[in-house]
Amino acid sequence: MALTIGSIWIEDIEFGHKSLLRDKILVVNKEDLRNFLLGKDNRIRALDIALAKPEESTRIICVKDVIAPWCKVKGDAPGEGVNHVVKNVAVVTCGKIVGYQEGIIDMSGPGAAYSPFSQTFNVVLDIEVVPGLEPHQHEEVVRLAGLAAANFLGEAIRTSEPDLLETFDSPDVLPVSPDLPKVAYVYMLLSQGLLHDTYVFGQDAKAGMPRIISPHVLMDVSITSGNCVSACDKNTTWHHQNNPLLREMYQRHGKELNFVGVVLTNEPVRLAAKQDSSAKTIELVKSMGAEGAVISKEGFGNPDADQMMLIRGLEEAGVKTTSITDEYAGVDGGSQSLADVTSEADAIISVGNANGLIILPPMDRLLGPIKDLSHLAGAYPQSVHDDRSLEIELQGIIGSTNELGSQRLSCREI
Repeated sequence: MALTIGSIWIEDIEFGHKSLLRDKILVVNKEDLRNFLLGKDNRIRALDIALAKPEESTRIICVKDVIAPWCKVKGDAPGEGVNHVVKNVAVVTCGKIVGYQEGIIDMSGPGAAYSPFSQTFNVVLDIEVVPGLEPHQHEEVVRLAGLAAANFLGEAIRTSEPDLLETFDSPDVLPVSPDLPKVAYVYMLLSQGLLHDTYVFGQDAKAGMPRIISPHVLMDVSITSGNCVSACDKNTTWHHQNNPLLREMYQRHGKELNFVGVVLTNEPVRLAAKQDSSAKTIELVKSMGAEGAVISKEGFGNPDADQMMLIRGLEEAGVKTTSITDEYAGVDGGSQSLADVTSEADAIISVGNANGLIILPPMDRLLGPIKDLSHLAGAYPQSVHDDRSLEIELQGIIGSTNELGSQRLSCREI
C-alpha cells in the first residue's frame, strides 16, 4: 500500500488551555504535555518545557535530538495509510552531555543560517534524569521522551486539514522509462555502539543490515536517532523524517532516472565487519539492476572508510556512484579532510568544512543545561568570551554540515 503524507504549516505557536491547531496557530497545553511525559517514564527527574521561535534571541544548547510532530491518521503498518505532520514545528530534546558531543541551535544571528531548526517553531524539552542511570539509559530516557512529545503534538493536528497531500509508493509499482538509468540509493546509518546508534523500526541498526527496503516505508518515521555525535553531521530523527535525497529520487523518477529503491546499510567499527557489510551492500545494489548509486553517510573519520569501500566496490562492479560527505579540513581548510580516500571517488559532493570557526553573539535567553556549554563538540574551555559570545567550530551547530544534504553549505576545491 502507498503512504500519503499530509503536511501542515503553522504561523505561530503558543501555550494554552488545550492542545490544538487554531487559525494556523499551534496551541500547546504545557501541563498536559508535562504530565503526559512524566507519566510515561518515572526515570525523568525534572522536565522544563519552553518554546523557541524564529528570529528570537534564543540559544538552545546540549541538543540531543529533533523530531517533527506527526500522527498516523489511517493505517497501521509502516509505509501505508495517511500521516499528518507539522512541517515547521520541531520537538527539541536537551540534556546533560554524556561526552564531548551534542550541539546548539541559534534562533537568530549568524549561527541561524547554519541550522534548519532556526526556521522551525520549537518545543524544547530540557530533561533531567534520576541519579544512577548508565549513559545509555540516560539517552534512552531523553530520546523516548522526545518521540512521545512529537506524537502528543501530532494528535493535536489529527483532524486538521493538510496544506499539502503527497502520496509515495514502492518503486516496483511506479512507471519506468527504458531510456533512463536505473539508480539506487545507499543509505548509510551510524551503528558503531557506545551511543553512536541508529534504530530502524525500533531495532538497533547494528543487526539485520544491509537490507533492501522500499523508500516510502522509510518516510513513515521508521528510522530514529540514538546518536551522541558531533552536531554538524548528526542525522536527527527529523532529518530521517525529511530526508531530501529520498524526495529528490522520487521527484526525478521517470524524468532523469528510474529509482529502483534503497539499500540500508550500517557503519561497523571493525575492519572485517566493514568489509563484510560493504560486500553484501554491493551485491544487493547489483541485484536491483542498478546502473548508478547515490550514497549518503553519517559521521566522520571511521565512517569515511565504509563510504570509500562502497564507492570502490560499486565502481569496480560497473555501478557509477555519487556520494555526499562533509569535511574536517582544519580551521583554514588546508588539511586532509577525510580519513580515507580512493581514486574511484571522483564524484563527491561536499556539504562543508566542519572545522570552520564562527563567533556567535550572546543571546538574551539560553535553553538547556547551561553549565555544559564549553563541553560541546567544536568548543573548548575558552570558547565562552567575557561578553558571553561563543567561539565554536561549525561542528557544534546542529545540522550545519548534514550529509543528507539538508543544508545549503558546501565546499569546493580552488
